[in-house]
Amino acid sequence: MFELDSAETRFALETTRLAAGLVRRIQTELVVESLTKQDSSPVTVADFCSQALVGWSLMRCFPDDLLVAEEDSSFLSDSSAGSTLAQIARYVTPLTGDPDAGTVKKWIDYNRADGGERFWTLDPIDGTKGFLRGDQYVVALSLLVQGQVQIGALGCPNLVCGSIPEEGGDGTLLLGIRGKGSWRTALWGDSDFSPLKVTDESNPVRARLLRSFEAGHTNLDQIDFFVETLGARPEPVRMDSQAKYALLAAGAGEIYLRLLSPSRLDYREKIWDQAAGSLILEEAGGRISDLDGKKLDFSKGRRLEANRGVLATNNRLHEAALLALREIGA
Repeated sequence: MFELDSAETRFALETTRLAAGLVRRIQTELVVESLTKQDSSPVTVADFCSQALVGWSLMRCFPDDLLVAEEDSSFLSDSSAGSTLAQIARYVTPLTGDPDAGTVKKWIDYNRADGGERFWTLDPIDGTKGFLRGDQYVVALSLLVQGQVQIGALGCPNLVCGSIPEEGGDGTLLLGIRGKGSWRTALWGDSDFSPLKVTDESNPVRARLLRSFEAGHTNLDQIDFFVETLGARPEPVRMDSQAKYALLAAGAGEIYLRLLSPSRLDYREKIWDQAAGSLILEEAGGRISDLDGKKLDFSKGRRLEANRGVLATNNRLHEAALLALREIGA
């Protein structure tokens, strides 16, 4: 079991801080030209910078550990990618030294794997579209051992006190350690760690629902049916990224849903989109499952192959939410 002062915990905190700071610097300087990957999702110089920095840090601190991360350098192998590589190298240089293009790609792909007994999983920018809009995004880093998330860290540059959107503020750094709890502190500046705790709300009528900003990530009609069936009255809050887990863990919401889009019924969640946030929520007293009530299984590789969608709650409302999902056929 890991502790607050373990080498792995310090690595998670320090590396997430570094990566989030670098990403915000790039956003501030308006380097937001997006490229298009084969899956049509946007990716920016900042994604690659964040992942390169984590790969560099892993090489220095835990050289034998594996990394399951969203990006890979194959997208930068085209002859036209030289300017992108030069930008990445320029941004990471103040933190890492002066790397050449080959070194940058090595860091991006450092110990790249699809799983293992012990590995780190990373979303270098979770909520890239939010990043491009100047809205919510996070750097999500977690350590998994034998298929179980042990440490999770979320760096939220545009969120303060774990729940208040604020661009350009001190941000929020959230940490979860299995069996020990979860906490928040300022992403930058001096601040104590404050424990996180979900709400005690048990009345579905007062449930505050968090949902994805992007319509393509969910089923809009079913969410409306879900809210109606549950009887929840507050207007759902739309937000990008695992920042939604921060709000749940900090007591600023009760339910978060990842329903299946009608056009992607076979979609399975990527582990880096859920690992850090799920542990932080659980250690704050919340509960997370798939839409059928099964625990999330992180042992199947890069995706949650054994799970269908995601339901995260303050625990007290979980069974009511599962019942509403069954009633609407989600």
